[in-house]
Amino acid sequence: MTYYRQVGRVPRQRHTQLRNDDGALHYEELMGEEGFSSDSSLLYHRGVPHAVSASEVWELPDLATTANHPLRLIHLTLHDLFDETEAKALDPVTGRRLVLGNGDVRISYVVAGESSPYYRNAVGDECVFVEAGTGVVETVFGVVPYRAGDYVLIPRATTHRWVPAELSRLYAIEANSHIAPPKRYLSRYGQLLEHAPYCERDLHGPEEPFVVEGTDVEVLVKHRGRGPSGIVGTRLTYATHPFDVVGWDGCLYPYTFNIEDYMPITGKVHQPPPVHQVFEGYNFVVCNFLPRKVDYHPLSIPVPYYHSNVDSDEVMFYVGGDYEARKGTGIGVGSISLHPGGIAHGPQPGAVEASIGVHEFDEVAVMVDTFRPLEIGEAGAATDDHVYGTAAARALSDRPSAG
Repeated sequence: MTYYRQVGRVPRQRHTQLRNDDGALHYEELMGEEGFSSDSSLLYHRGVPHAVSASEVWELPDLATTANHPLRLIHLTLHDLFDETEAKALDPVTGRRLVLGNGDVRISYVVAGESSPYYRNAVGDECVFVEAGTGVVETVFGVVPYRAGDYVLIPRATTHRWVPAELSRLYAIEANSHIAPPKRYLSRYGQLLEHAPYCERDLHGPEEPFVVEGTDVEVLVKHRGRGPSGIVGTRLTYATHPFDVVGWDGCLYPYTFNIEDYMPITGKVHQPPPVHQVFEGYNFVVCNFLPRKVDYHPLSIPVPYYHSNVDSDEVMFYVGGDYEARKGTGIGVGSISLHPGGIAHGPQPGAVEASIGVHEFDEVAVMVDTFRPLEIGEAGAATDDHVYGTAAARALSDRPSAG
């Protein structure tokens, strides 16, 4: 994201000396994407940033997946995954349970009330949607507060720690790539354009350094390896605290974006999902569906038309409101629907006719579309209702015959 920020003390020119009041030299670290060919930031540490005193295996939670075969539409009920009393003792990192995943992206869910360990995802960027709760994410760049409705964007290999102020429900989208605003909304120099549904004013990054002293600090690192999922974990112990950064500048850093600041794009007839896109990664996109006015053509049908996404799987996480197209399916707040490529999907029977004349939708949902088939994680298997795919057929069989 080429949106420059400077926080704390940095030297007037890059790669030059920065010393503290006692004359001790700070250590400059370049944190950059795609080698030296994309966005980066320069961080100035009090200690040596690579001084690791110990390295041990971190056994990751279950990341195994099973194929969606035979192919079917799936309904998952995420709110059944965690008992709130037990969740108070969980943290937002080690408490995550895998819902769906493939070789490009993994979707996990957690309800947590405790602070997480220090953590770094060296596999890819994370986009964590805050369904409920407040707190802060402490990072090597500074502190980022979060609240319900926030997307928390954390670049790959950013050392951070989640500190909930209250029980938090978090929907984690973990990429094997970087996550950024859609290219069509960016100028050739990286500025969000006038037709984009949000702008730089809506992105909230760290405001000041968060300097912490300490020695022998453990950081959990998720990284690429030869495990069953291609992802393994390591516990690194650092000689000095990773949060010893007195200042930084650049275009790579964590930030939040709240869905309240997204400006839905509407039209005379039903608009396709790409107009609701908010972020993209390699082989997947993230969209959000929000309260909005809908189609104003006199003969419009506001709910979606039936469609076959022949190149993608579609995952909808239902966060709030009343989703018109899914009435009668059992889907509600906390549900996930998986509509895989290879099966047409759309509104339930009766929803099309019922939507005619509707002028507004009251719904909040987060959608992930993937271009590689999604498989089912242990949390998905635990919350599968096994009936959603036949809901439309049952509804049709219940209708009175034409004769």
